[in-house]
Amino acid sequence: MAEGKKLWGGRFSTPIDPLLEKLNRSIDLDKRLYKEDIQGSKMYAESLKVIGMLTDYECKQIIKGLDKVKEEWDSDKFDIKSSDEDIHTANERRLKELIGEPATKLHVGRSRNDQVITDMKLWMRSSITELSSNLRSLVKTLVTRADREIDVKMPGYTHLQRAQPVRWSHYLLSYAWTLKNDHDSITNLLDKLGASPLGSGALAGNPFPIDREALAHKLGFNSVTKNSMQAVGDRDFCAEFLFYSSMIGIHLSRLAEDLILYSTKEFGFVTISESHSTGSSLMPQKRNPDSLELIRGIGGSLTGQCCGFLTVLKGTPSTYNKDLQCDKEAVFSSYDKLMSIVQLSEGTVRTLHLNSEKCEAALSTDMLATDLAYYLVRKGVAFRDAHGLAGTNRVCNISLFFICLSGRFVGPLSVSHCRNILKVRYRSFSVNHVSHFRLSISLTANAALL
Repeated sequence: MAEGKKLWGGRFSTPIDPLLEKLNRSIDLDKRLYKEDIQGSKMYAESLKVIGMLTDYECKQIIKGLDKVKEEWDSDKFDIKSSDEDIHTANERRLKELIGEPATKLHVGRSRNDQVITDMKLWMRSSITELSSNLRSLVKTLVTRADREIDVKMPGYTHLQRAQPVRWSHYLLSYAWTLKNDHDSITNLLDKLGASPLGSGALAGNPFPIDREALAHKLGFNSVTKNSMQAVGDRDFCAEFLFYSSMIGIHLSRLAEDLILYSTKEFGFVTISESHSTGSSLMPQKRNPDSLELIRGIGGSLTGQCCGFLTVLKGTPSTYNKDLQCDKEAVFSSYDKLMSIVQLSEGTVRTLHLNSEKCEAALSTDMLATDLAYYLVRKGVAFRDAHGLAGTNRVCNISLFFICLSGRFVGPLSVSHCRNILKVRYRSFSVNHVSHFRLSISLTANAALL
């Protein structure tokens, strides 16, 4: 396409370098914004009619033509030309082919700078809504399993070493709460997407008396941006979306890592369903948790997208720069990957089999040392003394009974108290018998989980 035919080509007399043209062309990515771009153009046309920049006939022709363009995109019949630099160029080119001269009046007072950020905000609002729905489904699956399997006990781990007995439900709910917080964080971003930048122009505003407030409300925004220079260069909402996406990816990666370990023969706590596993081309016996490994791997790439885009922003001066075109590759890629691993996580968790016998068989009396120390504290022993005593007798063996009988601890302790200590030998003591000691809302007793 000759430079004079490009939207910006009036002052150019020599062709653009082919490599630059290839890198500058973003239609393969931003064609995803076709609905938002058409929506913004239709509302902008109506605003131009209100101030007399378009006749009623011209406005109707533009809106009718844009509806036809949208139909072509919807039906996958839109013919992208090599001259289509981006989604804005493509839609305007096709509109002119359909309706002729009125299409050339649509862009008055508008820049692709305010056009693209309007499109991105509109797209992100609907995409976050869809993402939050999938996050809620995952949280619901975790809570449903936690309720159904509340009686299953298992070792709780710190430093990947057995620490204290907990309920399987307590473990599941730890991720339910984490993902619920993620859901709240990313949906709160919707508030920051509420200001419309349309009408900001390239950077110095729109010289025509467009009613920006009315235009914003027609597009579903609740306000307008206050500074045109800030508006066209703002990609903070993209950076925040990428950050929250990376955090969700990290949390799903940690869940996947846990379940990968728990599904090994060495643990045997869970079995990943065949529908979410694959095999080996060499070893017939293998059943690999590929769903979880992909969740873990893709979660890492989300962090990379976030870091990469922050680096892009750090290097730019104020207002719009072509560097900001990188936002779409980062945001669209992250969104697609995040949606896939959220949905895959839900399916994997929903279909896995819990081996409750293996979970409870992994419990051992030495994991009750903390409960033993707390028992002694309730009988009047100073915590540091109780901690030392429980540590010395961490397997809860009979020697503790003789220590108590020896009179080393007097006063609150009695022979009957020492005999009660021996009950700590039973794994049910920590999670069931001592549940009334663990009624804090954050703890593992039934009353705290229900």
